[in-house]
Amino acid sequence: MHIVVTYDISDDKRRTKIHKILSSYGQWMQFSVFECSLTPTQYTKLRNRLNKLIKAEEDSIRFYFLCECCQQKVERIGGEAVRDETVFFA
Repeated sequence: MHIVVTYDISDDKRRTKIHKILSSYGQWMQFSVFECSLTPTQYTKLRNRLNKLIKAEEDSIRFYFLCECCQQKVERIGGEAVRDETVFFA
């Protein structure tokens, strides 16, 4: 599944930890935006890890799920190119 994760974290230390975790699951696209291609198990682990770090009354993390058809409709102007993580076996 393809997920766009956005976050608004008020504390610098927590924000750095959130960023580091998300970096291990996806590609950093903008200041508080990551794009992740995850299995359901990876998504559950990611969500649990993030949930343990945030303060719900101060912080916000949102997950936007994109179907395969919608992924093809994403347009980009500038910024870092999306990594191609396709694996081929010969």
